[in-house]
Amino acid sequence: MDVLMPQLGETVAEGKIIKWFKSAGDQVGPGDNLFEIETDKVSMEVPSTTTGVLAEIRVAAGDVAPVGAIVAVIADGSGPQPSKAAAVAPPVPPVAKKPAPAPVPTAVAEIAPSRQQNGPIQLDPFFEVRTPARNYGPARLPDGTFVTPLARRLAAEAGIDLSRATGSGPHGRIVARDVESAPRPVHTALTEGPSAAEIKALYAEGSYEEIPLDGMRRTIAARLTQAIQTIPHFYLTTDIAVDRLIALREEANASAPKDKDGNTAFKLSLNDFVIRALALALQRVPEANAVWAGDRILRFAHSDIGVAVALDGGLLTLVLRSAETKSVSAISAEIKDLSARARDKKLKPADYQGGSSAISNLGMYGVSEFTAIINPPHATILAVGAARRQAVEKDDGGVAFAGFLTATLSCDHRVLDGATGAEVLAAIKDYLEMPVTMLV
Repeated sequence: MDVLMPQLGETVAEGKIIKWFKSAGDQVGPGDNLFEIETDKVSMEVPSTTTGVLAEIRVAAGDVAPVGAIVAVIADGSGPQPSKAAAVAPPVPPVAKKPAPAPVPTAVAEIAPSRQQNGPIQLDPFFEVRTPARNYGPARLPDGTFVTPLARRLAAEAGIDLSRATGSGPHGRIVARDVESAPRPVHTALTEGPSAAEIKALYAEGSYEEIPLDGMRRTIAARLTQAIQTIPHFYLTTDIAVDRLIALREEANASAPKDKDGNTAFKLSLNDFVIRALALALQRVPEANAVWAGDRILRFAHSDIGVAVALDGGLLTLVLRSAETKSVSAISAEIKDLSARARDKKLKPADYQGGSSAISNLGMYGVSEFTAIINPPHATILAVGAARRQAVEKDDGGVAFAGFLTATLSCDHRVLDGATGAEVLAAIKDYLEMPVTMLV
């Protein structure tokens, strides 16, 4: 059985194998983790779906392979097994000529003509993923040097001339690290800031540690730079009275059913209520339940809410589908499940792709107020600060203390006008100040 690089989303063309949990010659069974992969969006572990022997590893740890590539082979275990020393496939030498690919409607693999049409796909420098919507340049330079898909993408995004890069991969292939060390054009340096060499020159050698960017951090940097440069943000801020919300939350948690070990069925957070409030607000103001799609706006029937979750090394936005149809306790349980699977690297693309809006809550860190950058293609993101006590004037002129939190809605002016954004924020305020309306 061939083990393939899995498809982790429509826009994900390749993955990097971080490590192998099994060695060639090891017995494997269904559910046994084979390897860990990293894409430009997420890291996850890939399990075996069959029983047998890991007969061959074709893509080593640290290497990048396109979606659909055979990364390993699992034998049924009935015949003689290869030794571990002989089980790793040798590199395939480059083929001299590659035919022009035919247009395809969806992402498909293009393979060298030397392979049999119906035989197993052998991973070689010609193997790449073509997508009609995104072309990052040729897989081979005029001088015959091969370029990996990841290196082509990085070079295209940074405006780097690959002919000035020196390949350090197998058979002289240009890989991602070669792009990072290649000379950067003047116009890129002006728009993106000084190069790494220019920055390092400002500091004494040995006074710092260099931290290479992983796929997640690289994606965060690219997407948020794109967002702040291309999305016309405007911001709306309001203070929300939360005494009733806090009282309702405490009462709900106190009355939660317990199992025989004394564990409660749920423990609601303020953020669980905020998620439902935003989901309902987008239903009340459907014009805001939309995303920007280049030359048009996509408006959605359901409120798919993204929730920013901090992970080791970065940030990931997990998506709750049709959040307006779910109870607060169901939202709480789903967020806990998604967060646990994110930490265990067991997410599926549907868990983090899409959504129409998002929430970033830094209240647990004591942050009282902040603004968030919109996560494209979303048109809004809600930034939530910590609940606090503050003095307020009573109707009789006296002074009392009440609980408040500050929420700021970042809006994409291409999708929302100021009045529309204000309606959304007002609806969120209404639901949180009268939380019983969210339970109906």
